[in-house]
Amino acid sequence: MRGCKMTVYERFRAAGVLPVVVIDRAKHALPTALAMLRGGIDVMEITLRTDAALDAIRAIRRDCPEMLVGAGTVITPDQCIDALEAGAAFIVSPGLDREVVSLCLERGIPVIPGCVTPTEITAALRMGLHTVKFFPAGAFGGLSMLKSLSAPFPQVRFLPTGGIGMEDLDAYLSRDYVLAVGGSFVCPRAEITAEHFDRITALCADAHRAART
Repeated sequence: MRGCKMTVYERFRAAGVLPVVVIDRAKHALPTALAMLRGGIDVMEITLRTDAALDAIRAIRRDCPEMLVGAGTVITPDQCIDALEAGAAFIVSPGLDREVVSLCLERGIPVIPGCVTPTEITAALRMGLHTVKFFPAGAFGGLSMLKSLSAPFPQVRFLPTGGIGMEDLDAYLSRDYVLAVGGSFVCPRAEITAEHFDRITALCADAHRAART
């Protein structure tokens, strides 16, 4: 049930990890995606924190169709439109912006906004969303907070991101309310810049094994 037969959310769950990727030079986009695929991870979020991000999304959509690539750190409607036009298959935001969510829903694009309070989660539910990003997870209580939030919102699945490392995967992924874990620990920015793609493959393989145990 791989590839196009799976929904975006099913792809996240199967991977266990959603790599948060910062690309400083567009030429690194394709080698990074291929390195992740070799490690068993076929989803990635490219953050819109650099001038190369949109070109990176375009390159991966064009040259690496096996990789499900989306855009992260999307905080304005204009950024959302640019990311979708570049080919982003999903949108991730650090917070809940109603215009960004509405744009995605109108176009049938999965969107995962950041929500850390009951009020924000309720607002997301009222917009028809059932998956939210919990960010920054470490600063907002990690698993303890997620457990508390999952009780009144059993229909919600969380994508915790921020302050999570390889050593935390088992604890997070063992919880039914955690869809997947987001983070840059499988693709550190420094490793991409240094073109240490074999290292990225090894990190992804370690994370993929941990997610499947």
